[in-house]
Amino acid sequence: MPRNAMADWLATRAPEQLQLIADRAALRRHGGELSPADLARLLGQDYVAAELVKFCTLPDIQALGAVSWLADQRHGPFPEERWRAPDPLSRAVPRSEVVGLLAGDDPRLRAEAEATLDRLADQALLLPPHGEQVVAHNYVHRALADGMALGRPAGQLISRHFNAPEVHRVAAALGLEKAATRAAAEQDVLAVLTDPARLRAMLDAAPEEAKELLQPLAYEGPLVETRCFHPAGPYGYSSTGKYTFFPGGSGHRGVDWLAARGLLLPSGLPNVAELPMEVALAVRGETRSSFHPRPPSPPELPGAERAEAGSQGALVAVAWQIERLLAACAEQPLAVRKAGGVAVRDTKRLVKLLRLPEETVRFLLELCVRADLLGALAEPVERPANRRAKAPDPTYVVLPTTRYDRWLSLPPAERLVPVLAAWAVCRDIPLWWPDPDQTPVALAAADDPDAVGLRYALLEALAAAPGRRAAGAPEYLVAATTWHRPMRVAEGADGAQRIAATIREAALLGVVADDALTALGHALLGLLRTGQAWRAPGPVLGPVLAGLLPPPQTTARFQTDLTAVVSGTPEARLAALLNAVGTRESEGHAVVWRISPASVRRALDTGHEAEDLLRQLRAVAQGDFPQPLEYLIKDVGRTHGRMRVVRSGCCVRSEDEALLAELAGAKALRKLGLRLIAPTVLISASSERETMDALRAAGYAPALEAETGVTLVEEPAARRAKARKS
Repeated sequence: MPRNAMADWLATRAPEQLQLIADRAALRRHGGELSPADLARLLGQDYVAAELVKFCTLPDIQALGAVSWLADQRHGPFPEERWRAPDPLSRAVPRSEVVGLLAGDDPRLRAEAEATLDRLADQALLLPPHGEQVVAHNYVHRALADGMALGRPAGQLISRHFNAPEVHRVAAALGLEKAATRAAAEQDVLAVLTDPARLRAMLDAAPEEAKELLQPLAYEGPLVETRCFHPAGPYGYSSTGKYTFFPGGSGHRGVDWLAARGLLLPSGLPNVAELPMEVALAVRGETRSSFHPRPPSPPELPGAERAEAGSQGALVAVAWQIERLLAACAEQPLAVRKAGGVAVRDTKRLVKLLRLPEETVRFLLELCVRADLLGALAEPVERPANRRAKAPDPTYVVLPTTRYDRWLSLPPAERLVPVLAAWAVCRDIPLWWPDPDQTPVALAAADDPDAVGLRYALLEALAAAPGRRAAGAPEYLVAATTWHRPMRVAEGADGAQRIAATIREAALLGVVADDALTALGHALLGLLRTGQAWRAPGPVLGPVLAGLLPPPQTTARFQTDLTAVVSGTPEARLAALLNAVGTRESEGHAVVWRISPASVRRALDTGHEAEDLLRQLRAVAQGDFPQPLEYLIKDVGRTHGRMRVVRSGCCVRSEDEALLAELAGAKALRKLGLRLIAPTVLISASSERETMDALRAAGYAPALEAETGVTLVEEPAARRAKARKS
């Protein structure tokens, strides 16, 4: 197909349609917008088509398989050599034949088939010009040649995998006269296997065991695991790909009966036989492709009465969990292992601190990194004294990015927007760990290309049962999710486990609650459908989250037991004030801070004055301000700064001569080497930082003073990783 035909067709599409194609083909991860000419060039590549095919539903895949099968019948098998890829136009097939193969004469099915072909054209998997001929991408012919669930022709299997003795043996089992040559015997065998009437007569006379085996092979797929053939070479190996009959048969009467007559043939895979296409068509009775244009219907399910309330509770909880996790990473960054991922000891430290399950901590860490709230920072490396020596490899830590400080100032609803947006397009399922014998590692840099498609399909399956507890029906979920994205859902236990893990993630984020899809889940599904999930999810998610989360609280109740209680989510400035003056003890529907002499000293150390602190706390007090709390703050304020640490090497000064004498004789402070050089001045052998820490550890409350006599506010510079986005 001329590339300009694709470029001309793309030029007729709306910008949002082009963006959706680019997003689904994973072409926007490298940044920048693509012109129609660039997009046309990329759409000709197999790897791009492979990404688009993975977003196809089951009827889409069935239609593409039918196109590929028809092309094989009309134009011969697609070349296996990649360098011989033909022009897609040379393998065009009539649209009417494709529709007939999918739907027969059923008007409803024919309309569904036409709509499916139009949808595939919109996804750039059927190529322009779109008309009476259907032109599929070369990748479709290469990857979906078995889309009809039919085996290869008998002639191809016999010539590729049988030697002359096996061909003569099959001819004898069919009751044919012995031919003079292998070619003549093969021709006689194929005359039987390609004659529908003779085939049907033979199948009618087959034993019941063979008939039971034929039905699933004819409709669900041509391959069966059996030991009726083995490689025709020494030691069970053949470099020519030839097979012979297994001595003594397979042990299954039906398999042996079919294999003896050429109705089952070697597939080229060890211990796997293949049902030839002609036999499958004879069993089906007509040349029709499987076509299921509608997804499985959900079963009768109980209603979800508490879905939205549960969603709100989950969102409040996860907002606080993320805030605490980020604060913990800011206070003590996480070490990165040389093999990648966060050190397990640091993950366990967060588990203990946050009182959350380990898998939840790993999940939240992954979301924060993908939301650009956490990032890696290289630690400074000390260069060796010998300039010729190799510098040691840098070590990395995980800590908040430069976006974190602005994120802290946002209300809870706006804080959750980047987190939910990151989960929608996250190329990983963090709660699914594929190897149960291996210790899970947080931030192991997994890249799962099927994760987004699986998540999208799962939300579609849940949305088909609005207001009902579909997440509690695993069999329906697996079937419906597989229908929506058959190329994204793994078969067997792995597929079911990945779906279950995605459901758990959705429940933690309030996307699913009470086993039903919530309003937030419907919003995320809409973003995935339109492609906005990859580009601008904020305008959609912001209002939905704001409607679900209660407005942040601006006041607190101060109690006589020296606690402060906020019912609900505190506003950012209120939380910052209470974090400065108290220690958070518990959280949930109400958040509690404990105010103590140590926490008040900490607030004064950061520059607050006692009277100013009281004024700010009274301004946010709900009800009366308790006297015990007022006395505590005033008492700590009177003692704070009675001695001063002077920058030098360093000095401690105080107007209280008795206090300095006490310090000079204190055993706990001997390591400082304190020496009284004047009634109001001590000299220390340690730095001002070490002196301050030692005095505080001994129970004193010093203040830091500059050389000019000005009291300094201790605000250590916050370390931040560089954000990925501006």
